[in-house]
Amino acid sequence: MTDPGIQVPRDDDDRVVDLSEDFVVLPEQTTDDTDRGWGERPGGNDDWLLGERPPHWD
Repeated sequence: MTDPGIQVPRDDDDRVVDLSEDFVVLPEQTTDDTDRGWGERPGGNDDWLLGERPPHWD
C-alpha cells in the first residue's frame, strides 16, 4: 500500500527533455573504436590497401 500523501509521477506526465545541441548522449567515437583501442599504431596503411585493391574494384 502507498501513503496517500506521497505523489508518484506517472509515466504519461509531461516531461521536459533537453534537446539542445550541447546535450551529448553518446560520444562521436568511443576509445575502443580507435587504432589505439584495437592495439594498433597510429597512422594508416591506406595507400597500401588502395594499391592492393582487386582490378574489378576500379
